[in-house]
Amino acid sequence: MKSVEAGQPLPPSLWAATAEAAVRTPALDASKRVEVAIVGAGYTGLSTALHLSELGVDVCVIDANEPGWGASGRNGGQVIPGLKYDPDELMRRFGPEDGNALVSMAGGAADTVFDLIERHSIACDATRAGWIQPTHSTRLLDTLHARARQWESRGARVELLDRAQITQRLGTEAFVGGWVDRRAGSVQPLSYARGLARAALARGVAIHGATLASRLEQRADGWRIHTAHGLTIDARQVLLATNGYSDSLWPGIAQSVIAANSFIVATKPLAASVSASILPGREVASDSRRLLLYFRRDSEGRLLIGGRGPFREPRGAADWAHLERAARLLYPQLADVEYEYRWAGRIAITRDFLPHVHLPAPGLTIALGYNGRGIAMATTLGKHLAVHLAGAARGLPLPPTSIRRIPLHALQRFYISAGVAWYGLLDAMS
Repeated sequence: MKSVEAGQPLPPSLWAATAEAAVRTPALDASKRVEVAIVGAGYTGLSTALHLSELGVDVCVIDANEPGWGASGRNGGQVIPGLKYDPDELMRRFGPEDGNALVSMAGGAADTVFDLIERHSIACDATRAGWIQPTHSTRLLDTLHARARQWESRGARVELLDRAQITQRLGTEAFVGGWVDRRAGSVQPLSYARGLARAALARGVAIHGATLASRLEQRADGWRIHTAHGLTIDARQVLLATNGYSDSLWPGIAQSVIAANSFIVATKPLAASVSASILPGREVASDSRRLLLYFRRDSEGRLLIGGRGPFREPRGAADWAHLERAARLLYPQLADVEYEYRWAGRIAITRDFLPHVHLPAPGLTIALGYNGRGIAMATTLGKHLAVHLAGAARGLPLPPTSIRRIPLHALQRFYISAGVAWYGLLDAMS
C-alpha cells in the first residue's frame, strides 16, 4: 500500500462531526533525539507512548496526518475483549505458559481501556453496558454458549441468552439466541484517540502530526527516522504502529496483512418511540456470521451499523446500500429512516486472525493486525509494548513472530472478493 500523503484532513464521519476538539500536534520542526520513537498515532502508538511516559521514558510520536486519522478515528467504537479464538483454542495453540499470558491479556483488554479513560478523565462517551453476540443459527447457538462458559470459567461476567431474551435485548426477532459479555462497552472512538493524545502530551510526550516517515536507517547507537521534510529523529528504540495504513517503511509489513475496508452508516437521531425499541440497554452487538454485522446506538439516539464493503475506497452512497438494507431487515421500524453519515476505514487482517508483534532487527518493534478488535487489543498491547521497549526482561504476552508476506499480495482485492463469496456461502449453509 502506498503511503498516505502527509497532512490530509480527517475524512467526514459521525465521529469527526461530534468528537472532542483535536489536540495541537504540530509538524516536526527540528531534528531531535529521544529514547523511543513511534511511527503512527493510532491506539497502539498513543497507548504505548502514554505508558512509556509513566515509566519515565522519553518518547516521541509522529504521524503522517493527525492522531486518530486512520482506523482509530473511524471504527464502530465497540470495546470488546478477547480475540477471534476462544480461550481453550488459544491454550491449545500456544501451550500453558504463553496461552495463559495471551488469554489474560485479551480477557483484560477492555479493562485497560476503561481504566485509562477513568484515570485520565477522557471525555469520549464511555459506556460499559456489555457486548452481545447473537446468532441466526440454532446450529451455532451451542458454540456461542460454550464460548461464554469458557470466559465465565476465567472470571468474566457473562450471561447466556435464549430467543426471547435476545429479542428483548436487541429489539429484533432476527436471532435465535446468543450471549452477553459484561466486560465490554463503547466509546466515541475519535474522542478516545484524542484523549489518549491529550493525556500523553500532558506527561511530556512529543506528538507531531503532518510528519511522514520516509525511511528508517539503522545506526550503531539505534535508529534514525528520516522524514519527508528532511528532518530526522534519532532513537534507541523504534516502534512501527501503522496497522492497516502500513507502507514500505519496513520491507514486508504492508504485505503481511490484508488492509480491508470496513464500512459504517449512521441514521439521524431516532424518534424516542423508535429508539426505545432498539438496544434499550445501550449494549453493542456484532453477530456470529463470518461476514458479520456490528451495530450499536450513540449518545444522541442514532443507530450505527457496520460491516464489509468494497475493497476500494468508497465512491458514493451506493457503496453503503447493503448496510442500509441490513438495518431495515433487522429493524423494520427503520423503513423510512434517513441516514446522516456514511464512512469507511481500513482494518488490518492477518492470515491467522491474531495480532502480530515482530522484532525484525535489534531495537525495532512492529505491532499490527487487530482483525476488527482494535480499540481494546491495540490499547492493551500498547501497555505491554511499553514495558518491552523500556527494557524489561520479561517477554511480551503475545509471542513475537517473523514477518510473513501473504502470497500474491498485490491481488488482495481478489482475496477479499473471493473470501466474501466463500464466507457468504458458509453463512448461508449454517
